[in-house]
Amino acid sequence: MSEIVNPGLTTAEVSARVSAGLTNKQDTSSSRKFSSILRANFFTLFNAIVGGSFLALLLLGQWKDALFGLAVISNILIGVIQEYRSKRTLDRISLLHAPHARARRNGELVDLKLEEIVMDDVLELRAGDQLLADAEVLYSDGLELDESILTGESEPVEKAIGSTLLASSAVSAGRGLARVTQVGSNTYASKITIEAKKFSLVASELRNAINKVIKWISYALLPFVIIAANGQMQAHGGWVQAITDGSWLEATVAAIASVIAFVPQGLVLITSITFAVAAMGLARKNVLLQELPAVEGLARVDVVCFDKTGTLTEGDIEFEAIELVGANSLGHEAILAYFGNDPDANATARCLAPAFSGHEKLKHTSSVPFTSAQKWSSFTFDGNKTWTLGAPEFVLEKGHTVLTRAAELAATGRRTLVLVHEDQPIALVTFREKIRSDAAQTVAFFREQGVSIRIISGDNPQTVAAVARDAGVQFEGDAFDAQNLPEDISELAEIMEQYTVFGRVTPEQKRNMVAALQLKGHVVAMTGDGVNDALALKKADMGIAMGSGSPATKAVSNLVLLDGKFSNLPGVVAEGRKVIANIERVSKLFLTKTTWALTLALTFGLLAWKFPFLPRQLSGIDSFTIGLPAFALALLPNPQRYIPGFLKRALSFTIPAGIAVALSVIALQVVAANQGWDNSDASRTATMVTMSVTGLWVLSTLARPLNGIKFGIFVGMFAVGVAIFTVPLATGYFGFSSLTWAQLAIAGGIGVAGGSLIELAARLQRNVR
Repeated sequence: MSEIVNPGLTTAEVSARVSAGLTNKQDTSSSRKFSSILRANFFTLFNAIVGGSFLALLLLGQWKDALFGLAVISNILIGVIQEYRSKRTLDRISLLHAPHARARRNGELVDLKLEEIVMDDVLELRAGDQLLADAEVLYSDGLELDESILTGESEPVEKAIGSTLLASSAVSAGRGLARVTQVGSNTYASKITIEAKKFSLVASELRNAINKVIKWISYALLPFVIIAANGQMQAHGGWVQAITDGSWLEATVAAIASVIAFVPQGLVLITSITFAVAAMGLARKNVLLQELPAVEGLARVDVVCFDKTGTLTEGDIEFEAIELVGANSLGHEAILAYFGNDPDANATARCLAPAFSGHEKLKHTSSVPFTSAQKWSSFTFDGNKTWTLGAPEFVLEKGHTVLTRAAELAATGRRTLVLVHEDQPIALVTFREKIRSDAAQTVAFFREQGVSIRIISGDNPQTVAAVARDAGVQFEGDAFDAQNLPEDISELAEIMEQYTVFGRVTPEQKRNMVAALQLKGHVVAMTGDGVNDALALKKADMGIAMGSGSPATKAVSNLVLLDGKFSNLPGVVAEGRKVIANIERVSKLFLTKTTWALTLALTFGLLAWKFPFLPRQLSGIDSFTIGLPAFALALLPNPQRYIPGFLKRALSFTIPAGIAVALSVIALQVVAANQGWDNSDASRTATMVTMSVTGLWVLSTLARPLNGIKFGIFVGMFAVGVAIFTVPLATGYFGFSSLTWAQLAIAGGIGVAGGSLIELAARLQRNVR
């Protein structure tokens, strides 16, 4: 068919369409917007509570007692900087691979960016081009499109005049002209990704548990603030007296101290730091986290869903084997090499070039090119007659015995061609999709870890089953044809439990299949690279995109494998386990503090006792009993497998341990009052000694089993504690005074008594799962 003469749009026609808004401008970003990152890290309940207290102290001029505010600032900066770095990396990749199109305008061929395309533009298509808008074919010369990024179907699709071409698909063979019919958000690919691109936070048990605690605290905040503030004012002679003599300032600072003590601001900061350190380590391995909490996600997953094309496979096919079926096989390898090195060979035939040689001396006298309609091509050589390579059912006569064997090979998911010399079949040639070199290793890793696997693809079920077996996926029977899947989510959930491999799955079905697994209580990860995977990645608890995937897929994912190596996933699991296990350990330090702070705020407020320490004194003790050791413990290796129920286990220790600390402080106040040195620098110093002993006791129980590193951490923290109470510069800043030996013995003895109760709480907690 001769190519039609079509000059394309004129300049005036283009301008009219631009004015009418019929341009191809669309959001092709592969990452979150900076404003979204900023909002997610800035507008949190934690920042509101701690930040509000921080600003209150600054307004009151008490900057020495406002050190805890640095936790808010650091937490925001860590989250924003790390997640913005991930955004910039993905944006740079997207910019490097920004596609262009060739269009006819005013009778000339012009190069256009994606957003410069307008409705009715006439696009010139060649092999390797990517469609940037939906279009209708005007002219076709063997035009074939690879639509796997949209449908998952690996076989190229022939496109005739009048056929619809979808944005994001790619020209695999032939050439043609097409008129743009849909642009911007109206294209098929855009409609799929608009819903997927609505941002949602990654599922994080750690973040959810911490947010739950902060929410509980927020509910208790107002009544506790009222109780604490009233108690401190009453302790200073009542509201009128405190306001008259100016002691309201000391009472307000004490009230803020009681409030800020039960907010685990350090836990939020340590969690962010731990996530950030893990993210930086993974980035060095070409694994990019879109959100910091995503590092824990893969460690919690119990089902991983893999797409096939471009995920388990590299997206290309490769020569697999040749099976001789005829007597006259002399020279067939050189003939296959000739087919493979033909400049007009299709993608399948080109796979023969690396496998065979000897074609250099051959020269054909005539040929018939391959087309999708006839499914074969041929060459005729001088004195050697005609050789044909093509689909067996199109080349051989119906009923030929070789067709039976060809059908058997095709049933295993192999693409099968037959080589014929004249009318004599010589060999069956099989091809398969190229499995990623590390796919089998990664599949085996998840199986050993007790993680179930599902293969979900839009391709032919037989092909999907063959690829799954080649990748090491173990399953019985055949792949399930998704055309037979029920729409009812409960029925779908039962099928998802019974079957492992699925073919002919639509994008909407992929999303529903993930939801069905979640309905059964599974934590689901979904890997993919195409637009057709975006909805499922969005729905999954952990969305994993390949670095070579579509911008939309990477934008909605939680984690991106920049180099496409599955072998990096076990490293992500290891980092996630370390983060989860270590944060669970250090969270007990902070939540113990929350418990005793709530208890003390309530007790001292109701009894109208002066609060026994200043905010800066609490910050000093926190540094060596909670903050510094928590940071060190959070970064240590920890291979412990993930066990659900983090918050339940944490509270089973922290509530009794925190009450033990509070009782120790209350006991000290009673003794100090009986001996006449309560409400003094000495009583505040003694209180801090008691809390140092109980705090270090909590640390020692949570660091077990001790090894050299943990023992070193404990000794180091003990040394820091001694320095805070003895070095003049520190004692002056924190407001500590010298204690008599009797006072020191009382404070230390009560601390040891509290430690024995903490020890009992630790023993009881070991039975909680």
